[in-house]
Amino acid sequence: MTSYILAIDQGTTSSRAIVFNDQLEIVASAQEEFEQFFPQSGWVEHDPEEIWSTTLSTCRKALAKASLSAADITAIGITNQRETTIIWDKDTGKPIHKAIVWQDRRTSEYCSQLQADGHDPMITAKTGLLLDSYFSGTKIKWLLDHVAGARERAARGELRFGTVDSFLLWRLTGGKVHRTDATNASRTMLYNIHDNCWDKEILELLDIPAILLPEVKDCSADFGQTEAALFGAPIPIGGIAGDQQAALVGQACFQPGMIKSTYGTGCFVVLNTGDKAVRSSNRLLTTIGYRLGGKTTYALEGSIFVAGAAVQWMRDAMGLIESASETGKLARQADINQDVYLVPAFTGLGAPHWDAEARGAIFGITRATGPAELSKAALESVCFQTRDLLDAMRGDYQNVGETVLRVDGGMVASNYTMQFLADILNAPVDRPIILETTALGAAYLAGLQRGIFPPPERFSETWKCDKRFTPALAEEIRIRKYKGWQDAVRRTLTK
Repeated sequence: MTSYILAIDQGTTSSRAIVFNDQLEIVASAQEEFEQFFPQSGWVEHDPEEIWSTTLSTCRKALAKASLSAADITAIGITNQRETTIIWDKDTGKPIHKAIVWQDRRTSEYCSQLQADGHDPMITAKTGLLLDSYFSGTKIKWLLDHVAGARERAARGELRFGTVDSFLLWRLTGGKVHRTDATNASRTMLYNIHDNCWDKEILELLDIPAILLPEVKDCSADFGQTEAALFGAPIPIGGIAGDQQAALVGQACFQPGMIKSTYGTGCFVVLNTGDKAVRSSNRLLTTIGYRLGGKTTYALEGSIFVAGAAVQWMRDAMGLIESASETGKLARQADINQDVYLVPAFTGLGAPHWDAEARGAIFGITRATGPAELSKAALESVCFQTRDLLDAMRGDYQNVGETVLRVDGGMVASNYTMQFLADILNAPVDRPIILETTALGAAYLAGLQRGIFPPPERFSETWKCDKRFTPALAEEIRIRKYKGWQDAVRRTLTK
């Protein structure tokens, strides 16, 4: 009989559920967007109840579309937006505040104070991360300090913290399981990635009680089972990974030196560095790529805060387009004699700059600039930022060799964007047949735990390329355009 895996892909702007069969083919899927809250400049929040309700709804819809019941599902795999921070009541499961999203910058000033006090070398050495408000640690502190009674309740053991995976796991299991996996833990700025444990020194520095924190497991492990009432019967939960690490797995980047780049709300380039945690000299992040069978595989990561979000901004805030799919067509119509650059620093700039105070800017506008030129600038900004990250990675890791970038995420459906990406990188870009590699990675991890999928080396053989984009841009144009981008970024930086 055919086995099926239900993958939950809980993202920054929507929740999705995808049913895979035991050949890792998509059988059915469902997706629902949810509201984004911007209470102040630089602040971004989600409603955890809406995260939960859309997750549950899409799971039920996907099962219905596939004409499957809970009894047909071998396991559930979860992948999620990382760093987003939720604290809830351990008895009721009710959040004490809206979720503080990874993009949120409200703790930037506190992070600057910690840096001024000299704590960043210790934090980077232990966690592989930069001391930045991007990560969960200072978001937890903010919640404990600003929600009435939260710190006292946390000390009494009445509250629980989790990234989105832990919150969903808690709800799915009816409050019976408080766990996370090593990849999500490694993004909190509280986890020692070398010793694989929550770090007492950092917890004391941020005044965070350890009782708040979940148990950390491998990415493919026993995470309990769902309450029977949710889907009609219990379903085992066998895999969890943060979205970018799940994509690394889904892209079968299991060998050191392999690179994948995911283009969603943000852009995230991840380089497998094997069993060595490579310390970056170029302000990249050292992180856990995945942990299987108790063995940790490390990665270098570059995080771009705004990728697809630039297209959303053009649609929702500026009203220049009606749908994201219009941008590629408009970009092709743009005046080739205009060099317009959009630096989408809406919530600061991520790697390799890490300038929390930088804000978005557009350079090169003339009276002839219109929606076509701005669409082109928005798409190209993603490619320029990817080039920034790959150049930094080459400086940190000497075993990259000839770069072949495996890509995934919503934006890679745009042939225009992927061709310009290959052009500006001067390297091949491979788009796989299955674009939902984040959900695929979660499904694989769950199925691996249940014994229906092969080990990584055999799983790698199943990866298939849909289209390879090869560089076709003249060298002098590539150099000129990238220099123009670098100049635009320099003008945007505040430090």
